[in-house]
Amino acid sequence: MALPRPTSPHAKGGNRTQQVMLTVLAATLPGVLVLTWLYGAGTLINLLWASGAALAIEALILRMRQRPVGFFLRDGSALVTAVLLALALPPYAPWWLTLIAVASGIVLGKQLYGGLGQNPFNPAMVGYVVVLVSFPLQMTTWPVAHAVSLGAGLQQILGLVAAPDAWTQATALDVLKNNQSLTVDELWQGPAFGHFGGIGSEVVNLAFLAGGLFLLHRRLFSWHAPVGMLAALFVMSLVFWNGSGSDSNGSPLFHLLSGATMLGAFFIVTDPVSGATSNRGRLVFGIGVGVLVYVIRAWGGYPDGVAFAVLLMNLAAPTIDYYTRPRTYGHAKPVRGLKTED
Repeated sequence: MALPRPTSPHAKGGNRTQQVMLTVLAATLPGVLVLTWLYGAGTLINLLWASGAALAIEALILRMRQRPVGFFLRDGSALVTAVLLALALPPYAPWWLTLIAVASGIVLGKQLYGGLGQNPFNPAMVGYVVVLVSFPLQMTTWPVAHAVSLGAGLQQILGLVAAPDAWTQATALDVLKNNQSLTVDELWQGPAFGHFGGIGSEVVNLAFLAGGLFLLHRRLFSWHAPVGMLAALFVMSLVFWNGSGSDSNGSPLFHLLSGATMLGAFFIVTDPVSGATSNRGRLVFGIGVGVLVYVIRAWGGYPDGVAFAVLLMNLAAPTIDYYTRPRTYGHAKPVRGLKTED
């Protein structure tokens, strides 16, 4: 009797990409719940609007490229891009700002290069950077926790009213960056600061940390990139921490629990397409992101540098892969300077 000879791949359980994307979406739930608790329904409205816009734009581009629309929409990658963008944007961002971010991420960050698996840059970060550079005021102004009602928030999203000053405030990273005279102790008396980081953002970062640990437990990615990023950010902020004076750049704990640190560490730098491929390469990639995040926060022109750091390291990923390729199984490690015979 002839035995069957099945060929690879041997994966079971249907669409692997779809399963991964759905698991990532599930891991964002702690962050979604905390953001909703802090800022009300604005986060949920952002999520619904961004998701619908992402699916519609992706379907339009796929049809223009004469690709099967249903097949590619079902993989869930457009939804992940939309959700990550919606979570990174201010909860009551104007509808057009969210639309521009999503369209830039899907078109410029993904479909322009051929779609999922061929994009050299993280699509969500492409969309985020486009609106951050173009509309810095709207992107660095967040609502005060528990201060916005649903009706008022909807009017702000639709652009019917301008946000009163009582609704909005600068982020803790922005306040610290633009501080000229107050000490850290004096700054911490202000409404933008919590116990260790920005008010609200420290709890949000812990929520995304919980979601990231869930993804690590499910082995959707290795520990190398997130640990590399967080360790590098911690070391940089510790080395350049100059106390509590008016010229302080903030403590290590402040940098770990402010801005988009944990969202970036577990949901952005772990992107298998735009990052490095080997474990050693992922570690180098994460370290590079962590160093650049601190450099941009402390001495750059923007209060948070996660998106810029990720895109810069996306550019470096091919070079990192070249120098961190693992040794081929069964072959000795080549010695530099020696020419092997053919």
